[in-house]
Amino acid sequence: QVQVVESGGGLVQPGGSLRLSCAASGSIFSINAMGWYRQAPGKQRELVAAITSGGVTDYADSVKGRFTISRDNAKNTVYLQMNSLKAEDTAVYYCNADVRRRTSYSHYNPRNIYWGQGTQVTVSS
Repeated sequence: QVQVVESGGGLVQPGGSLRLSCAASGSIFSINAMGWYRQAPGKQRELVAAITSGGVTDYADSVKGRFTISRDNAKNTVYLQMNSLKAEDTAVYYCNADVRRRTSYSHYNPRNIYWGQGTQVTVSS
């Protein structure tokens, strides 16, 4: 009923840039926070950046000053601009959305976290 789809991953050289996009669609009443996580091989999934519906942002220390998260509320879309990429940024990047679903009942809008399928980012020369 709610789908989250990422795009924009790929192979980039160290020092390069990539822009990831993530769109939520389906039976959406409202979206609270949206975020980007990443998981490198053999490591746990970690928060990269998050943004509230009001535009308040939070970043992992490792990406501050290099990555920028933004969102377009009208399009239910969140972006991650990644600059000055390093080899250690290589991971599968996942998007999530904190969504209140639209239902047939006007005052019933259950809240769930929805995840995308992930997009690979590889930083290598």
